[in-house]
Amino acid sequence: MTQNLSERVTTNPKQCGGRPCVRGMRIRVTDVLDLFAAGLTAEQILEEMPDLEAEDLQACLQYASRKLNHAVLIAA
Repeated sequence: MTQNLSERVTTNPKQCGGRPCVRGMRIRVTDVLDLFAAGLTAEQILEEMPDLEAEDLQACLQYASRKLNHAVLIAA
């Protein structure tokens, strides 16, 4: 899914302030995550944003997971 992730989540410094978007559209990964956080189901999000595909939603979740899953080193 790594290749698929890089195709589905794109970053362009001239679009949406360089924030990660879905397939070059002006739909930010955070827009999708906010809808999930608001309690919408994947089906409801796809209804709300018909340009998205189910794989886009999965890519947004995977992207967020990878961004948050990093070690934090604390100097003692």
